[in-house]
Amino acid sequence: MSSAHQESGEVTGTKDADYNLIWFVEQCLSNALRLETYIADAERAGDSELADLFRRAQAESRKGAEQGKQYLRQRMVG
Repeated sequence: MSSAHQESGEVTGTKDADYNLIWFVEQCLSNALRLETYIADAERAGDSELADLFRRAQAESRKGAEQGKQYLRQRMVG
């Protein structure tokens, strides 16, 4: 088995599934922050349609982050 397919928890000290979940939450939160800038840019340009698109995407990123945090809480306790 190649190293790309092996559990890397020995290197990071964190099981791959847990690491991936942590990464996912961080990316969702980062995306929500980035989209705040995109919303402001669209509003400044007077493009409410684009701003609404970015708001919907931001809401989905927040939703993903909240779901990921729920899973993290479950895994850290149990």
